[in-house]
Amino acid sequence: MITSKILIIDDEKHMCWALERAMKQEGYQVITANNGLDGLELLKQEMPSLVTLDLKMPGMDGMEVLKCIKEIHPKLPVIILTAHGTIDSAIEAMKQGAVDYLTKPFDLDELKIVIKNALLLNQLVTEVNFLRHELTKHYSNMIGQSQTIVEINQLIERVATTNATVLITGESGTGKEVAAVTIRDASSRHDNPFVTVNCAALPEHLLESELFGHEKGAFTGAISKKLGRFELAHKGTIFLDEIGDMPLSMQAKLLRVLQEKSFERVGGMETHKIDVRLIAATNRELTDAIRKGLFREDLYYRLNVIHIHLPPLRERKEDIPLLAEHFLNKYGHTYHIDKISSEAMEMICAYNWPGNIRELQNVIERSAIICRDGEILPFHLPPELQKPTKTVVGSIVRLPDEGISLEEVEKQLIMKALEKSKGNQTKAANLLGITRSALLYRTQKYGISLTY
Repeated sequence: MITSKILIIDDEKHMCWALERAMKQEGYQVITANNGLDGLELLKQEMPSLVTLDLKMPGMDGMEVLKCIKEIHPKLPVIILTAHGTIDSAIEAMKQGAVDYLTKPFDLDELKIVIKNALLLNQLVTEVNFLRHELTKHYSNMIGQSQTIVEINQLIERVATTNATVLITGESGTGKEVAAVTIRDASSRHDNPFVTVNCAALPEHLLESELFGHEKGAFTGAISKKLGRFELAHKGTIFLDEIGDMPLSMQAKLLRVLQEKSFERVGGMETHKIDVRLIAATNRELTDAIRKGLFREDLYYRLNVIHIHLPPLRERKEDIPLLAEHFLNKYGHTYHIDKISSEAMEMICAYNWPGNIRELQNVIERSAIICRDGEILPFHLPPELQKPTKTVVGSIVRLPDEGISLEEVEKQLIMKALEKSKGNQTKAANLLGITRSALLYRTQKYGISLTY
């Protein structure tokens, strides 16, 4: 679990020793420095949660160190400790951003209380700022004119008015978070928090505290109560990204939250009721993970009330010009670019986009940065886009002359691919140049049997 780290900067070695011993007894991690320069170096390397700082030191004095600390980490709590305290120096220290000021000799118990309160206040400020940020987040709707995106936007409109749990699948970079926020923005919860958790970014022992919070004293370093993301999302929406990477033990706890709409904080006995709309996303094949014992089947069905699959960009090439123009509008004003040449747009549309929309956004931003002529030209694009793309010769079905719709052609292609692969879905998807999840989506759409 996370333990607060305290940096002690004091030129008196016996003072450093005494403070270090006292703080370690309280469960804090402690690092010490005997002068200002060493203290600032440790600050950059160790990222402490709080600093205690002696005011009078040889060389760089405490006031100079305080100014440097506030330049590096403006919100870091700093407590001034000095044997040469005056009203003027106290006022100056507070003006420079110190959170408190104690005169030596001081009572250790008083210092412990001051440190505890400073850490608690900093945590509360962080949580308030986090919620403010989440409440003011704004994302664009799903951009595109392809039939698939039109159908997805229609589904989002219908789903948004409900409280149903939604599972969004698709490759990395296809816009799963944008889809989640689009749902939130169209719902009755649009004015309430939208809280995001990346389940793959946190180890198991931190994920539980992050999701459900913890009580004071629940573990070493838990100096105060911490609200979890579910509590922060109360009356709003929580978005669990990369849900396929969640450890099995946490999956069981999440299942209980979905079933009972309640939870306990780590180290707590009190049950907390919540009103939260859950949206989950993954780029993994959860059905494969279930077969391998890596994902709970009961949780899958709880999450998969509404399933939205986002196709990769290579399967919706007609949307590429719209998306490119969208990102050009986003970055063009900053970099004074207002146009993409037709030759450059042809290259952009011909590229396969393994990184999907995220890669396209990065390419447009990069091209806008290096462009100096107000127009993105082919040589502004990355080398991989300037290489000629391979073309597919022939097809696995004959293109009809007339009297058949595009959807029917797609259906025949899928059926031929499944027949040729003897029902092997992965091989059929490779033949068609799409992902297995995209193949499954289309077989469901057209009512195609997977038994061959």
